[in-house]
Amino acid sequence: MILSHRCNSPTGLGEAKVESYIRRNKPHLTRKPAAPMCRRKHCSTDNRSQPAGARPASRSSWTFYIRVASGLHGPTSHVRTGSSDEAFQKHSRHWINIKCSTNACETTSFVFLRQELPVRLSNIMKEINLLPDRLLTTPSVQMVQSWYVQSLMEILEFLDKTPDNHSVLHEFVDTLVNIRNRHNDVVPTMAQGIIEYKSVYGQDPVTNQNIQYFLDRFYMSRISIRMLINQHTLVFDGATNPLHPNTIGSIDPHCDVTEVVRDAYQSAKLVCDQYYLSSPDLMLQEMNVNNRKQPISIVYVPSHLYHMLFELFKNAMRATIENHESSNRLPPIQVMVAIGGEDLSIKVSDRGGGVPFRKIENLFSYMYSTAPTPERGEHSQTPLAGFGYGLPISRLYAQYFQGNLQLYSMEGYGTDAVIHMKALSTDSVERLPVYNKTALRNYKVSQEADDWCVPSREPLDLTIYRVAK
Repeated sequence: MILSHRCNSPTGLGEAKVESYIRRNKPHLTRKPAAPMCRRKHCSTDNRSQPAGARPASRSSWTFYIRVASGLHGPTSHVRTGSSDEAFQKHSRHWINIKCSTNACETTSFVFLRQELPVRLSNIMKEINLLPDRLLTTPSVQMVQSWYVQSLMEILEFLDKTPDNHSVLHEFVDTLVNIRNRHNDVVPTMAQGIIEYKSVYGQDPVTNQNIQYFLDRFYMSRISIRMLINQHTLVFDGATNPLHPNTIGSIDPHCDVTEVVRDAYQSAKLVCDQYYLSSPDLMLQEMNVNNRKQPISIVYVPSHLYHMLFELFKNAMRATIENHESSNRLPPIQVMVAIGGEDLSIKVSDRGGGVPFRKIENLFSYMYSTAPTPERGEHSQTPLAGFGYGLPISRLYAQYFQGNLQLYSMEGYGTDAVIHMKALSTDSVERLPVYNKTALRNYKVSQEADDWCVPSREPLDLTIYRVAK
């Protein structure tokens, strides 16, 4: 199995627990189980018919969770860890896209998820155990690890259950909802673990690099897992979102980009008005080269786009107000939305004074924050403000469907933040971390001497040098 036993680390107990469970209850996992599929014309077929209780998607469903792109990628390379069972590591992950289709049913989704979710959970659990032991032993990281172990074991319970039973399908939805709720605080709890580690052991470049590499992959994996869970639970719960009746799960086939921009701006404006008692205005333009008379819309996940835009507006408003405290009028935040043949781009421009070029990369570091570090009470919820995770997580949301988020800053003037997304749904394919030998090497990278000259921070005073000589 993908989980190896770490004899020298207490976190290895979670791996041993999962391995013991699988050997005892799921010995057949050393071979890939056959996937029973529905015989409806739009589904993959075999000798089984659709169960009477299975709920087909009541409206256009999505290939997002059933149209796998495994043919585009070879099998995942494996890293032998000495464990006797690497069943899930041997299954390559399925890359999926957001393209609209009408070929999904609950049975097909169930069969896919009960095999795919353990693969994604197991792979990222393997990477958790590659973190420094000092970080693994922090209470917060151990708590996160226990959540992943419990969720994996709950999903494994469905590997042997038949999809022909309506009660099984209903139970699976309930289990997914419980897993999603359990993992709601993964981001702040893991962030708290980093704070616990830094407060005791400080920082060093090698550890910072490893943590940055891991957290990018860990949070991207989390985004993908929650996306799969949300799609299944939202599509097959029989309910329609009254605010967004045309969405399929969390995907909007006609996502109005400017509408999401305005929603994110209004939310950030509300927060800004409460804190600063004022906020800059919004100037919004859009350019649709495909059809200048039509508003820009794409197939996308509105909540992902909203998350990115809210973070950018919040940062832009804060910088603008703090840089123009003595001004009677705040310069507006300018937003340009443009779509071409391949890309859709959103540029958020402010006049907040900008950031020095050497600090740009720090803004995407999980180890860096411009706000004071929040304190967590014993019985209080973990705060998000001050962790400095806004921009790094937002960039991951952009990268999830092959886009990106980039910052261009002019110190003394302002900053342009640009979100790049795929204009075509066929190009919006998941970007997932793969655990293989290359990933393992990245965790073992050591700090080497730079092969370029690096200027000292302070200029050399030759007069002092001559006197000393």
